[in-house]
Amino acid sequence: MTSGNKFLILILSAVLLLLQYKLWFGEGSLSDIHRLHHKLAIQKAKNARQKDSNAALAAEVVALRKGTSAVEEMARSRLGMIQQGDTFYQYVYGPSAQKGKDQLKNDKQDKKDHP
Repeated sequence: MTSGNKFLILILSAVLLLLQYKLWFGEGSLSDIHRLHHKLAIQKAKNARQKDSNAALAAEVVALRKGTSAVEEMARSRLGMIQQGDTFYQYVYGPSAQKGKDQLKNDKQDKKDHP
């Protein structure tokens, strides 16, 4: 083998190593592509959740625009409003019920402090 051939083999080997380095460690490497695929899957899942949420909100808007029953239902569930003629029940806890709640809270705190 002549020195020219050895030099050519050395140059080609260096180019091969450079290309291999870029394949494994550079931008667009296999690990970089794997990371990007993972990020893409996460983003697609977020987009699907947002799409479902948007569809539910759009259906709610349509229901609210259609009639008063949806507005009434929302006022009852979210705001606690009652209609004329409805019977309203309110539960009031007396001092003994409050004492029981306080004792329960103290027992839970004792368990946290002394496992």
